[in-house]
Amino acid sequence: MEETRTKRPISITILGWLYLAVGVFGTGEYYLQFTLQRPTISEIVWITVLGVAAIVAGVFMLRGQGWARWLALAWMAAHVAISAFHSRQEVIIHSALLVLFGYLLLRRAAREYFGAA
Repeated sequence: MEETRTKRPISITILGWLYLAVGVFGTGEYYLQFTLQRPTISEIVWITVLGVAAIVAGVFMLRGQGWARWLALAWMAAHVAISAFHSRQEVIIHSALLVLFGYLLLRRAAREYFGAA
């Protein structure tokens, strides 16, 4: 029996492409900065892991995989935690984005699109 999938909400399309772009361009920007500074292996690994996670979350949200929205929220939560080592303004901005993304990824339209995941 074929399962019918609801149409992807525009908010999910925007978030999916946003995560994909941030993963590609944000990671690329960090790699360019590495030519000017000497990052530790740990920094390189974390930047790569976070970049790949953003790309994976974006691609699979666009494909309707429910687990990808949880990865996207975990990615944003990681940025809230990382922000704690920087400025209060970064914590506020990342926290506000986490709340907004949480709303968009967990509201009824998103739940219907992603299914029971």
